[in-house]
Amino acid sequence: MLMQTSALPLTPFRRGKVRDVYEVDAKHLLLVATDRVSAFDVVMGETIPHKGAVLTQITAWWLRQLEPRIQHHMLSADISEIVRQVPSLRGHEQELAGRSMLARKSMVFPIECVVRGYISGSAWKEYRERGTLAGERLPKGLRESDRLDPPIFSPATKAEEGHDENITIDRMRSLIGDAEARELERLAREVYEAGRRIAAERGIIIADTKFEFGRVRTTGREGRETVILVDEVLTPDSSRFWPADRYEPGHGQPSFDKQPLRDYLEAEKRAGRWDGNYPPPRLPKEVIDATSARYLDIYRRLTGHSLDPNGRH
Repeated sequence: MLMQTSALPLTPFRRGKVRDVYEVDAKHLLLVATDRVSAFDVVMGETIPHKGAVLTQITAWWLRQLEPRIQHHMLSADISEIVRQVPSLRGHEQELAGRSMLARKSMVFPIECVVRGYISGSAWKEYRERGTLAGERLPKGLRESDRLDPPIFSPATKAEEGHDENITIDRMRSLIGDAEARELERLAREVYEAGRRIAAERGIIIADTKFEFGRVRTTGREGRETVILVDEVLTPDSSRFWPADRYEPGHGQPSFDKQPLRDYLEAEKRAGRWDGNYPPPRLPKEVIDATSARYLDIYRRLTGHSLDPNGRH
């Protein structure tokens, strides 16, 4: 079942580019990954089959791999357990199966924590033009897709609409504080390194990725605040996945993500048929099908099994 948007008997909390978020109660949220797709920070008019389920279930899979080292927001991504805990969703099982996650509510930091293990995408574009990333100088002589040792932590501002903006770490500190900035960088690097090791065992390079973190107050007499990993984790939307056996620096790499969509839109821009802003061009069926196939392929390669639309594992 394709989903462009959702309508549930819960209080709407936030509607992002691809996710509809509902408030279950004061401490819990329901995250629903639709089949909407965005590229270049513009949401397309068409949906991508299976995309919402892949995003939710691949996130759930990664969070289970990261336990117990990394604390996170997920309580369940199994629809039967979600309905047991939120009885008002009974009757909505079919539309929510596989694409929904019950999560702890947190105070989310207004920062995208980007970790780049290879220079590609917007980072390569800026480096090629100015030799910098977010205005900070990088080593000379880098080629497109070169490995970065150590990986670069490259924060960005978050944008529900419009374009995210790469910022310096100093700017990040001014936004959230020095101690918080250090903790987010430490956690982002730790999650990236763990993900890179796991993916490498499956023949996959994680070229770059972005994380979000939030704060929750622990129960008990002291009531300390803890930083937890939230939102999507190491998905085809938040990461660039490359096949290790085809890696060859010096040019762009084949990728297991929405690259067919990006390639089509880039061609439309070069032809002068799209200016990169809303509204986007209509997507041909072959682009939609190729993009859906990429999502299903990376899920299978990472997890070792085909997607279960009901979210069972």
